[in-house]
Amino acid sequence: MKTTIQINQSTLELLKKVRDNTQSSSYDEAIKKVILKNTNKESLFGYLGKKSKKEILKVLRDKSDRF
Repeated sequence: MKTTIQINQSTLELLKKVRDNTQSSSYDEAIKKVILKNTNKESLFGYLGKKSKKEILKVLRDKSDRF
């Protein structure tokens, strides 16, 4: 289904840049890429490995840094 939307000239210029930068074949594809890029936040679960809380906190601050 095709539809028409109204946008400002400046928005159109930005959309053209996005289309070119993302190497998209259409404005629709460019919009989808931008939306998906900004909504697919990956989880950081497991990022620190299997270290214990004590091991992680030990390397964050030295005793000299404490008040």
